Amino acid sequence: MAAAHAPTPRLRFSANLSLLFRERSFLERFEVAARSGFDAVEFWWPDGEDLSAVEAAVADAAVQVVMMNFYAGDMAAGDRGLMTDPDRQDEFRSNIPVALGLAGRLGCRQLNALVGGRLDHLSRVDQLALARENLGRAASEARTEGVCVLVEAVNTVDNDAGYLISRTADAVAFVESVAAENVGLLYDLYHMQRMEGNPIATLREYGGLIRHIHVADSPGRNEPGTGEINYPFVLAAIADSGYEGYVGLEYRPSTPATEDSFGWLDGWRPVT
Repeated sequence: MAAAHAPTPRLRFSANLSLLFRERSFLERFEVAARSGFDAVEFWWPDGEDLSAVEAAVADAAVQVVMMNFYAGDMAAGDRGLMTDPDRQDEFRSNIPVALGLAGRLGCRQLNALVGGRLDHLSRVDQLALARENLGRAASEARTEGVCVLVEAVNTVDNDAGYLISRTADAVAFVESVAAENVGLLYDLYHMQRMEGNPIATLREYGGLIRHIHVADSPGRNEPGTGEINYPFVLAAIADSGYEGYVGLEYRPSTPATEDSFGWLDGWRPVT
């Protein structure tokens, strides 16, 4: 591991409450995140939660929701988005106004649209065309609300059903094919380390499209410093690039208590 970098703390971090603080209920996580020093949070679609209760938890904790997902199906059962499946696109489309409504009430300006997995009975070209149509609809509705829709590449190592877009270049091509100013790239360092490596080169090449970044170490998807990614070097490169978005902590803590996994953040976020 390289020597610790002593950066100017220019990075802004958000706690992903779908993976962090799972030793507590979802609604409790907002307050615990605030007590842990986070003023920004994010989460997957809060399936099964009362949305008004989510709003109240956000308000009570006085945190900013900087990103959330559209409904992506049953994540625990392996769903990773619905935009590629003609039999389930109505589920995705019906969630668009619901998700935008929640985002508007929370002041959230970025929503992540998971594309979905490969289907054996459809060609990849046909699936991409359907996903493009669904993403275009989401982007059109989001534009009127001042919301940016994000697309990420997801690794196929962890997802048995595969994922339609699994490399950065493919995600970029998909984003550009939609040709909407409010569609951008979510770059997930864990997923792309599993698929392609070369994070610094990727950040430099596609930095203009990247609106949000996720961090977790590889191969265990635990906190930075527990795996093979040289996070001091990568975070320094992100800071030095002038990136102004948030870096989302989307990892599974290796520690019994999530709070004990935050040591790697020392020196990277401003002291409050």
